[in-house]
Amino acid sequence: MELPDLLPDIIFLRLGRAPGDVDFAFEAKRAAMGPHIVKRWTWDEGFQRDLHERHYAEKPFFEIRRREDRLGTLSLQKHSDHLRFGEFYLFPTYQRQGIGSVILTHCLAFADGIGLPVRLEYLNWNPVGALYQRHGFKEIGRSETHCFMQRNAAGQINYER
Repeated sequence: MELPDLLPDIIFLRLGRAPGDVDFAFEAKRAAMGPHIVKRWTWDEGFQRDLHERHYAEKPFFEIRRREDRLGTLSLQKHSDHLRFGEFYLFPTYQRQGIGSVILTHCLAFADGIGLPVRLEYLNWNPVGALYQRHGFKEIGRSETHCFMQRNAAGQINYER
């Protein structure tokens, strides 16, 4: 599955298996998630690298680019009954400028166009949850570490827990 570009200037490039692509995605994760991970655990480079490589092998990753700037990554994976949105990491330079909202809105419009709900998860203590709530996501589950959310496609009924 490909993600359409967000005109006029944001494009989504599918990352491949080349070491440079894997490394770029890992650096985006480290920059965006590192501060949230160390609130609960230490940053274990080997563990984080292994976890990243497993996730990278399981789902498609896209580089988010605006003109020549590499803003970060996201993953959008189509399943039979939903889209899975994740690995949404913006480098700190691009955070808190509305870019994340614009990209998320674009991905949700794409999901609406194919009539599928969107599911995601995030660390319970990561403030990104407020962004997802503002965009219509509802909590559908929670673990000790993660909040699981869903946003139904436009026109679908949203059943709350």
